[in-house]
Amino acid sequence: MNFAGTYTALVTPFKNGNVDYGTLKNIVKAQVDAGVEGLVPVGTTGESPTLSVDEHLKVIETVVNTASGTCSVIAGTGANSTAEAVHLTKMAKHAGADATLQVTPYYNKPTSEGLYRHFSTVADECGLPVVLYNVPGRSAIPIPINVIERLSSNPLIQCVKEAGGCVDRVSAIKNVSDIAVLSGDDALLVPMMSVGAVGVISVASNIIPEKVKALVDACLENDFVSAREMHHSLYSLFRDMFIETNPIPIKAAMAYKEMLKEEYRLPLTPIGCDNLNKLLDSLKSVGL
Repeated sequence: MNFAGTYTALVTPFKNGNVDYGTLKNIVKAQVDAGVEGLVPVGTTGESPTLSVDEHLKVIETVVNTASGTCSVIAGTGANSTAEAVHLTKMAKHAGADATLQVTPYYNKPTSEGLYRHFSTVADECGLPVVLYNVPGRSAIPIPINVIERLSSNPLIQCVKEAGGCVDRVSAIKNVSDIAVLSGDDALLVPMMSVGAVGVISVASNIIPEKVKALVDACLENDFVSAREMHHSLYSLFRDMFIETNPIPIKAAMAYKEMLKEEYRLPLTPIGCDNLNKLLDSLKSVGL
């Protein structure tokens, strides 16, 4: 795959405790109309830990079928059990996903060798392009650079989503491999792309896909003067998308714009009143 561009980390809308597939289709259609390069269902933003296996796979199928080949679909099918990750990835491949997003196994804290074998097994047994997902704030451990270097020799391990809050990681990865890098933080999109990342897996693009795409496109065209101006105009929203645990703020923002019902599954809860007011101020600052 060519991973350059804007990929939206899709929310999973709920209604009365169930996945709202009708609203999900509408969200996907809006993203396609905005021209994003790809969609990433059932990742962190999609509240994957609270979805059943059946729901997980039906969300992927719904996104694939609704997008209908107009953009790429990178399905979140990671797990802290290698066998479960393999199962979910095979099912996503059968559903028509173009690639898989594989989070670092969480809670069990594997060694470097364990990480290498885990990701290699998913790639080798499933035959689907793999996007490694480095997010130590969620999974407790980072993917060491030397492990990424080893994994990059596997032709199916093609990309890394960098969500560790460190721009230097992009340079370190590019120094040892040709693997593609996508920013996993909207606020670090510009600095990461300035040193070699080729795009973003974005939370904010759920609500401002055209603006995020314009920002990424400017970076891809090496127009960092325009990109810097756009970044500053959007920064307050990028910041406040994480004023509480993701995806609480983005769902609250989308509910404010009547794009979905603000509903979560425990242990996530609705945004607090003070933080909602701050978020609404940021929405207004970007014309929403």
